[in-house]
Amino acid sequence: MITLKGRRVTKSVEPVTGFTILDLALKAEVDWGFSCMRGTCSRCRCQVNEGMEHLNAPTDEELDNLEPEELEQGFRLGCQAKVKNEGLIAVAHKPYF
Repeated sequence: MITLKGRRVTKSVEPVTGFTILDLALKAEVDWGFSCMRGTCSRCRCQVNEGMEHLNAPTDEELDNLEPEELEQGFRLGCQAKVKNEGLIAVAHKPYF
């Protein structure tokens, strides 16, 4: 199960392998900000509070747009963080602005 916490809406949904956090949030109608879906705007920035091991490794776009300290604290870009296998995942949308 993946818990997606938007600005006002929180939902728990079944994770889908290969889908990004942003894909799942949009499908579940969770209020998740984004602009580009390519990893360049960083509006979909989120914090993975549980289940990082069930997501892909940070992409080049994330390494370019997030500080090393942010990555250490569990921050990812929702459009880049993909589910790689099933498990418990908890993510909160944490935009810069």
